[in-house]
Amino acid sequence: MKIPRRILPILGLFYSIFLISSCSSSTTEQTFDSSKLRKATQEEIEKVIEQFVLAEDSSVIEIPAGFFALKTQLILDNKNHITIKGAGLTETVLSFRDLKAGGEGVKLVGNNITIQDLSVEDAPGDGIKSQHCDGITFRKVNVTWTNGDKSKNGTYAIYPVQCKNVLIDECIASHSKDAGIYVGQSENIIVRNSLAFGNVAGIEIENSDNAEVFDNTVRDNSGGILVFNLPGLPKSDGRGTKIYNNEVTHNNHKNFATALSEDPNGNTVTMIPPGSGIVMLAAKDVEIYGNNIHENKTVGIAIANYHVTGFPMDAPNWSPFSSNIFVHDNDYKRTLALPDFSKEFGKLISVYNATGFARTQDIIYDGFWDKDISDNINTNPMKICIQENEMEKLHFTLFDLWEGEENIKSSKDYAPFNCKSEIKTDVSAIAKL
Repeated sequence: MKIPRRILPILGLFYSIFLISSCSSSTTEQTFDSSKLRKATQEEIEKVIEQFVLAEDSSVIEIPAGFFALKTQLILDNKNHITIKGAGLTETVLSFRDLKAGGEGVKLVGNNITIQDLSVEDAPGDGIKSQHCDGITFRKVNVTWTNGDKSKNGTYAIYPVQCKNVLIDECIASHSKDAGIYVGQSENIIVRNSLAFGNVAGIEIENSDNAEVFDNTVRDNSGGILVFNLPGLPKSDGRGTKIYNNEVTHNNHKNFATALSEDPNGNTVTMIPPGSGIVMLAAKDVEIYGNNIHENKTVGIAIANYHVTGFPMDAPNWSPFSSNIFVHDNDYKRTLALPDFSKEFGKLISVYNATGFARTQDIIYDGFWDKDISDNINTNPMKICIQENEMEKLHFTLFDLWEGEENIKSSKDYAPFNCKSEIKTDVSAIAKL
């Protein structure tokens, strides 16, 4: 994004201060020190591997307390009604630091699988991946990388993809170079009572249907909670997500994702500016309410369309527009830290907002809309509804980006979006688990 010449000297000063302040943004906090655990014997390690290989339907894989230094992946392939159970997430640790080949540390494929009461550390790829599962439960599971926040860490910590009936409960995810808790191309999802910190994205719901994310703490990530619909995936245009009663605080971490230019390992979250609370991108049917959105230095909630990425948008059965969004009854507190200038999206929010240069925004809407529906955004064609308490006191910006970088406009008029919407989800069956 080009910045006008008259702003460049001021921006240079602010950016220098930003760089100094960002040096302290990295967090290397761990939930516990696994090096103090008893080291499992080679015989114990081999028994764990054998249990995965020989598991039959309706069996229980019990892993005792200890630190298990594994040199091979643990794969459960097409099994049903399996429980994988450790002695506690601070007692049983599966370490994949010595794994030289393969991707994820643990991979689960099957139906009605539960993994609980253990930790996974230092997988070369994803921590725990479940795929093509109907019924997958993660409970009291911790997944992390012990060297802190590195671009060579795994992509996802807890990673169910192309699954149905997903429950993630009382889990901890940290230091992934993409999303700590990522649910993609799935349906019927609950993420609750969990902690995500030190990731690029804390929790991400992507191309998924019927999801509820509630009672979580999402802090010290680059972006807190993401709801994305990306093109070109087997499942397109997920719908129906509720995000409520979460603590979304101080997500000001440096974005250490692999750049998109570094294919094949680049990822979309590299564009997320540090200081983002909740970000929607081409999202459909989303309700956000009852959250504490505090001290995210760039923006509390961003409602964005895929246009802001600058990436190709030609994909079948997929729309680049966010639509039917209802944001209401959240609590906002702005930080004294400077907004982000390291990412293009951060520059847009920081420089061109309607409430003042380098001001944190509580809510932004990037202002793209489907002109086949209406020729005027003031008719609210995408049904973007915002009803926050004391809206007039919030920092709100509506952008107009249709004319390109040379003629960016912004407004703080939220009146066209003062409406209500009904978002329907039903996760009652999963909630009973």
